[in-house]
Amino acid sequence: MRRRAALSLLAATAALPLHAQQAARPTRLVVPYPPGGPLDTVARALAERVRDSLGLVIVENRPGAGGNIGADLIAKAAPDGHSIVMGAVATHAINPWLYRQLPYDPLRDFTPITLVAQVPNVLVMNTDAAARLNIANVRDLVAYAKAHPGKLNYGSGGNGSAGHLAGEMFKSQAGVFMVHIPYAGGNAAQLALLSGQVDVTFDNLASAAANIKSGRLRALAVTTARRSSAMADLPTIAESGSSLGLGQFDVGTWFGLFGPARLPADVTQRLNKAFVDALGSAELRSRMATLMVEPSPTTPEAFSRFVQAELKKYEKVVKASGAQVD
Repeated sequence: MRRRAALSLLAATAALPLHAQQAARPTRLVVPYPPGGPLDTVARALAERVRDSLGLVIVENRPGAGGNIGADLIAKAAPDGHSIVMGAVATHAINPWLYRQLPYDPLRDFTPITLVAQVPNVLVMNTDAAARLNIANVRDLVAYAKAHPGKLNYGSGGNGSAGHLAGEMFKSQAGVFMVHIPYAGGNAAQLALLSGQVDVTFDNLASAAANIKSGRLRALAVTTARRSSAMADLPTIAESGSSLGLGQFDVGTWFGLFGPARLPADVTQRLNKAFVDALGSAELRSRMATLMVEPSPTTPEAFSRFVQAELKKYEKVVKASGAQVD
């Protein structure tokens, strides 16, 4: 009976149009990081929203090597539209320059589908340190750093992390010297800032928001080119430091969807439409706002250009920082 049921199901599936057969197969959405972060949370929310158009989407966490393990799984997957990855600034713009040996090429081995979201980082100081040094904004910070080279230090979640590279870009563009102190992850760096072990960090806005609101941290500026809707009164580093060499400063965390290379154009467009439509949902946008994540859907072509520009930007920053992972 089981065999007859299986044969009947197979025959019924074979009789469906091709697009219906594809929708009947589950899609694997690889998240190359552990569960629980904003990227993982948004991926799971998206998987629910696209079920009507794409069928079952199964989120699979495959963390390790800064996201490289999960990204490589999709780089080597069949280009049939049923294996995609939520890549990020690390996997597709930073790691290619940070790791001596990367198992994939961020451009050649993937098909961009859509940018999903951008997450502003924020330049923050320990409130007591800011008061003691009389630093209230970016201009004050640069002035103090120039007058006291090497006296300020900044923490990050590790060599080559987004916070580290933001600091290196800041130092280079403003012409200042601050000592970098790497920690084992962003949480450890934030604890060091709160306890006064370091003076400054370039932290994820979502992570820092509660301590900014409580007054334990002083926010000086967001690191992206545009202000964040979550803290619209907070200026950008670029606008605050336009006369200090920082007018082009633009560093932020982003994540987006990629398929394997050679993904057929019609499949790419079908996936793009499903996820872009989902990102237009008021319910999903409200949920993302609580995470301080800003929806940023694009066409596949625009996402491709964005990734190429990010690669060029971080090539300069990583090489200038000297950061390397074996």
